[in-house]
Amino acid sequence: MQDLDRPSATDRAVKRARVLDLLRRASRDRLVLTSVGSLAWYLDGARPAVRLSAERGVVAVVVDADGDTVVVPNNEAERFAAEELPADVAVQVTDWWAPLLGPELAAGGPGVLVEDDAVAAEGLRAARASLLPTETQRYRRLCRDAAETLTATALQLHPGMTEREAAARLGGGLIARGADPVVVLVAGEERLPFRHALPTAGALGRRVMLVVCARRHGLIANATRWVALAPPTAAEADADARIRAVETAFLAASTPGRTLGEVFAAGASAYADAGFPADEWTRHHQGGPTGYWGRDPVAGPDSSVPLVAGQAVAWNPSAPGVKTEDTVLLGEAGPEVLTTDGVWPASRDELGLLRPDVLVRG
Repeated sequence: MQDLDRPSATDRAVKRARVLDLLRRASRDRLVLTSVGSLAWYLDGARPAVRLSAERGVVAVVVDADGDTVVVPNNEAERFAAEELPADVAVQVTDWWAPLLGPELAAGGPGVLVEDDAVAAEGLRAARASLLPTETQRYRRLCRDAAETLTATALQLHPGMTEREAAARLGGGLIARGADPVVVLVAGEERLPFRHALPTAGALGRRVMLVVCARRHGLIANATRWVALAPPTAAEADADARIRAVETAFLAASTPGRTLGEVFAAGASAYADAGFPADEWTRHHQGGPTGYWGRDPVAGPDSSVPLVAGQAVAWNPSAPGVKTEDTVLLGEAGPEVLTTDGVWPASRDELGLLRPDVLVRG
């Protein structure tokens, strides 16, 4: 049985072939990878940063026709060699106080393509869009762990608990499962209108929103859950059903070959159909493809990026006091909801997908 915690030689070979094809099309000899997402993807699950909030890794990778070279500072070299790096890479150790890369590689000299370049950014996004077999297995396991952690946390909530206490339980549960809690949001009753509700010392009250973005092997699971610590009102139940209808419009349009702009248009227009203000979509982003970034990229009205088979998406339509979000794989047999644990109460939408209901505990 394959060890999902170790780099896959098969997946690595495909990723390298995709990058070499990018270099050929760009007429360059070398590609330099420095971002956390690209490094985790190309090194097949490595943890290339120390700070959870870091956008740049503490290492870099130089890819050319002769192979892959990981440039690593000496204070990180032993750990990376022992715990993070695939066996098929060369390692170049630098002094921790010196620049990681020379000027030519850092800025993109003759024949060198850096990932900040628009050609590289577009090519890398396309290269990582369709998840490979080992990545898909890892993602399924991570998303289930995230869903189970949300359920376990929700079952511990009570009206007098603070948002920070709830966040601590949620974040701690993810860490215990080996996942980084890169985003943990908790909104109690008094703060439900806020879309990005960073936890406070306020009490939860009667209705709670829990949001997680959990990262492991570089992949990020995204999910939102709602908990009612008192019986929901008719207005709350109605709004929950209507925002679900907006999400269904996004998911129904999410088919390989369609552009993000086309999917976005279908979902955004559903707000008015569901009884929300027609411009509700302007008040918060609506999500998009996911994987090694929380959104890769955030979808917008004019996005020409196409969806592909094997890609994951996370749409998050919202209105004041309501929101829905899960990580969904665009598989060969249709969309597959990954962030599910079989325990959280759910009902099927018009597409036949099991979608999470509000967990009523009051």
